[in-house]
Amino acid sequence: MKKSAIILAAMLSVTFANAQKVSDKEVPTTVKAALQKSYPNAKEIKWEKEKANYEAGFEVSEKEYSLLIDASGKILETEMEIKMEELPANAKAFISKNYAGQKIKETAKITDSKGVVTYEAEVKGKDLIFDKNGNFIKEVKE
Repeated sequence: MKKSAIILAAMLSVTFANAQKVSDKEVPTTVKAALQKSYPNAKEIKWEKEKANYEAGFEVSEKEYSLLIDASGKILETEMEIKMEELPANAKAFISKNYAGQKIKETAKITDSKGVVTYEAEVKGKDLIFDKNGNFIKEVKE
């Protein structure tokens, strides 16, 4: 399980590094329909193409979300902005110990299509990835 989370995180970091912005017109109807079905109140949607997939960045009730959707409309990953306090205790302890005095810029809860949850904390220009229990998985440079 831990190995698959590490592999998933590695694949996603490579995927995000290769993203390019696309206009709403360039996004397939199936992809837009998947977003609308899951998040009908999504506002200010920004699209990016990541290889064969699409990433939708948007806001719902003043919370930022990001969805990774394949061309058939399957949601591959959901990333939701969370408050720092919502990070698991182990993740907060890791950051305090290894990044003492550094400000956490953003935090997010990530759920893949199989329901596997990971957490992300952006510290000093790096994304720190943790498993659902807050155990450190890896560091990804932005």
